[in-house]
Amino acid sequence: MDFTELFAYKKAYQLAMKLFLVSKKFPKEESYALTDQIRRSSRSVCANLAEAYRKRKYPLHFISKLTDCDAENSETFVWITFAFECEYISENQYVSYKNETLEIGKLIQYMMQHPEKFGSKLN
Repeated sequence: MDFTELFAYKKAYQLAMKLFLVSKKFPKEESYALTDQIRRSSRSVCANLAEAYRKRKYPLHFISKLTDCDAENSETFVWITFAFECEYISENQYVSYKNETLEIGKLIQYMMQHPEKFGSKLN
C-alpha cells in the first residue's frame, strides 16, 4: 500500500484542498497571516503522514511523525476557528471543517495506537 491509500491521508488531503479554495476568498491583508497559516498547517498534515508512513519500519519514529500530524491537524483547527471568528467562513463551513479535523484526529490517533496495522513492528 502507498501512503496515498491511507484513509487519514485521503481525508486530510480533501480538507487541505477545501481550505485552499475557501482561503482564496480571504481578504488580501490576510495573505501572509491567516491564509498562509491555514494552507501550511493543513498541507503539513498530509506531508507528515507521508513521512510517517515511510518511517513505519521504526515504530517510535512512526508514532513520533504521527504526533506531528496530530499537532498540525490541531493547528489547522485553530486557524479555522480564527477564520470563522473573523467572519471569513460561514457557521456551516466552520462546523463542517471542525468535524473533519476531529475525524482526521481520530484516524491519526488510531494509527498511533495500532502501529502494527500499518506495517510497524517492534523487534
